Amino acid sequence: MWEIYGFLLILGILIFGLISVGAIGYIPNIEELENPIDKYASQVVSTDGQLLFTFSQNKENRIFVKYSDLSPHLIDALIATEDIRFYKHSGIDVIGLGRAIVKTLLLQQEDSGGGSTITQQLAKLLYSPKAGNKLQRMMQKPIEWVIAVKLERYYSKDEIINLYLNKYDFNYNAVGIESAARTYFNKKPAELNIQESAMLIGMLKNSSLYNPIRRPELTLQRRNVVIEQMRKAGYLSRQEADSLKQTPLNVDFNRLSHVDVPAPYFRQYLGMIMMANKPDKRDYPATWQRQQFIEDSIAWETNPLYGWCHKNKKTDGSDYNIYTDGLKIYSTIDSRMQKYAEESVKEYLGGYLQPLFDKEKAGKKYAPFSSDVSNKVEDLMANAMRQTDRYRGMKKAGYSEEEILRYFKNEEVEMKVFSWEKGEIDTVMTPWDSIRYHKSFLRSGFMAMDPYTGHVKAYVGGPDFKFFKYDMVSTGKRQIGSTIKPFLYTLAMEEGMTPCDQMLHVPQTLTDENGREWTPQNPGARAVGEPVTIKWGLQNSSNWVTAYLMKMFSPYAFARLLKSFGLKSPIDPVVSLALGICDASVSEMVSGYSSFVNKGIRVEPLMVTHIEDSYGNLIATFIPQMHEIFSESTSYKMLDMLKAVIDGGTGSRLRRIYNLKGEMGGKTGTTQNHSDGWFMSFTPSIVAGCWVGGEDRSIHFDRMAYGQGASMALPIHGLFYQKIYADPSLNMSDNGVFEVPPQYKNPCSGTQNYPSEYEEVTTEGIDDMFN
Repeated sequence: MWEIYGFLLILGILIFGLISVGAIGYIPNIEELENPIDKYASQVVSTDGQLLFTFSQNKENRIFVKYSDLSPHLIDALIATEDIRFYKHSGIDVIGLGRAIVKTLLLQQEDSGGGSTITQQLAKLLYSPKAGNKLQRMMQKPIEWVIAVKLERYYSKDEIINLYLNKYDFNYNAVGIESAARTYFNKKPAELNIQESAMLIGMLKNSSLYNPIRRPELTLQRRNVVIEQMRKAGYLSRQEADSLKQTPLNVDFNRLSHVDVPAPYFRQYLGMIMMANKPDKRDYPATWQRQQFIEDSIAWETNPLYGWCHKNKKTDGSDYNIYTDGLKIYSTIDSRMQKYAEESVKEYLGGYLQPLFDKEKAGKKYAPFSSDVSNKVEDLMANAMRQTDRYRGMKKAGYSEEEILRYFKNEEVEMKVFSWEKGEIDTVMTPWDSIRYHKSFLRSGFMAMDPYTGHVKAYVGGPDFKFFKYDMVSTGKRQIGSTIKPFLYTLAMEEGMTPCDQMLHVPQTLTDENGREWTPQNPGARAVGEPVTIKWGLQNSSNWVTAYLMKMFSPYAFARLLKSFGLKSPIDPVVSLALGICDASVSEMVSGYSSFVNKGIRVEPLMVTHIEDSYGNLIATFIPQMHEIFSESTSYKMLDMLKAVIDGGTGSRLRRIYNLKGEMGGKTGTTQNHSDGWFMSFTPSIVAGCWVGGEDRSIHFDRMAYGQGASMALPIHGLFYQKIYADPSLNMSDNGVFEVPPQYKNPCSGTQNYPSEYEEVTTEGIDDMFN
């Protein structure tokens, strides 16, 4: 027996020696042991201190938290439940291990307690792959023992607890105690009470089994077991434990993912620009990508945030990575304003406008397209089909065009589709029908910004990120229609004109540089043949007044000015440019309109104020980028005219329907065939822009009453302002006043004040709907 014992002892020493030097199994090197978790999610924080979302790798939404930021109840519950002698051993608890061996091997008890220390469990989390069977798991145990001893050499007990809680996966993309606390209780770890801490520690045994969302009763039982262990360990009295066991779970579930987060479109855009590489023309092979290459190249040189991760280096000389470096990114987004913006888009787009669109298209064979392309629907659908991943996959697999088309039209498949009323719906339909179904939903982009600092306060790129990922704030661009007019009026004011200057309100004919004549229409025109002021023309969005101004200036001068306003797409210097035939994004337009509030100075949208590394060191700061476009005196003239648009012009619904009282300026915009509806607005503290339309320009209302900017985009502004003014925590009130010198106030107070030229069209049943 002594020989057998000696042999086993020598064999054990040999095996553990070989494991220790790496001859058997895998033992991490010193560098890995010193930095066992080097991949942490970066946090993006709102300006009001709320966690908006994270950037994480492989869905491990791990946010590093310091030991000092852990609730003491977490520590007590962990030690009482998982390793009562944690502070007395050096990685292996001989007593606990002996108990486990006796109960498992001799007494054949399945629930033997395992005998693993917290340090061993950390070793398993860090370095052990998932075992395929019990034998593989038994072979992993000795390796984990050796690693546990090594970990105890490099780390204090507090650091081991911190590493363990930062590593564990609590389900629902909540890796680490910080994410778990936010996911299940919407709290920081330091804020967790005893019963909340007990529930999370109870999940360590098996987070899938003790899942408070799917198995609340079982999780409650497990939580109470942890509370009882805390009593046995002396952390709680009998009375405290009994009282806590009677409390419900009270979970405040907030699932963390890149889809179900506040500002998902902002998240997508921020991640894209921060991780952008220096533009290489070879990465933009298609002709249509040339403009994007130009814009990206300019952004690389002028925007510090664009490509920040590759333009800045860590101390070891490597690039930053928002998915693994645990950065803390302080955004300019206000979580409350973001919430109200998302609610406003959903409330109006889904609750009012979409039902009108569906009703208008009901029973139409060309739906959701407009009647003017009814003979092209098949071609439009075929083009849409070719943009899908399903089509590209079948094409790559060798299917012919006819076979793919037949499959798309005839083969019904299970899928999830979007709906405003029920959210995500499980259904069965053909891919062809699903394309048509999702095209029937109107899209929108909305952004609100501080006109002085450029801080982007709210960013809504579409109706639902899960189904419509294309960002209509920064990425998407559409024709801007009459929202371009204030830019032309600015040119006129800068050249010496005033809002009080008059013209005869009659059709205007312009001749382009090729000798061709152009006479814009002016639907529903009022005061025909009468003298009107320039101010009246902008107030009522008169195309004739706009054309009159365009006559006076070169289209080339106007095109150059538009570039100064921040429009980046190519602009054709033609006379019809005056009516907004060029494309722009919501972000570009909001930036341009900031100059009317900011005394002629345009500010670029600013999305991040500063960045800290995982240790809390400040590593980057960002300041507003400003461009002077026109004089301060011109800005006061423009303020007066744009206020008139709200007070009695095409934007007056903000007063009549939404009862907004403070001083505001704004402009409606509607493109040809009312394919795009725009509204721009600003107050002394906010400038906002909104676009509403279909995915394609051929998807729009057939009637002008519903399809114009005053009907499609303006109400989202109205709802947004109502919501932010109703929130006392924002400290914003509906009584703002622009600072304007006395000589610039009410320059044309004695002039005509005709009703809006669109009034007859827009009030046809629409105001009742808004009410």
